[in-house]
Amino acid sequence: MDLTLGEAAKAIGVSVDTLRRWDRAGKLATNRDKRNRRTVPAAEVERLTSRPARHATGTGFSARNRFPGVVRSVETDGVMALVEIEANGLLVTAAITRDSVEELGLAPGVKATAAVKATSVMVLRDEG
Repeated sequence: MDLTLGEAAKAIGVSVDTLRRWDRAGKLATNRDKRNRRTVPAAEVERLTSRPARHATGTGFSARNRFPGVVRSVETDGVMALVEIEANGLLVTAAITRDSVEELGLAPGVKATAAVKATSVMVLRDEG
């Protein structure tokens, strides 16, 4: 199925003039209808609008930036704690509650993952 230049331009997010330039430059495959107007195959629109699929987390947890590693240190002070995780040569420090440290059983040598979401760093204890 072919789309008109206007339909294709709207679907791709460019102007009709841009599509004409792309056609002249060989960057866009077009056809001609019975009235000799340019049309754009749906496959071309798909090619020009397709984006790589985003990676999935693989779990029900939304944070995609994860750094699995080993806890190097835990410093507690009052209700807060600083947990330092070494992950692939990087050191990631998270400020979390003392309760979380206790619930997760975090201590030096324990496997854990630092999960970064926006400006927050969350810590998950790895099983095993």
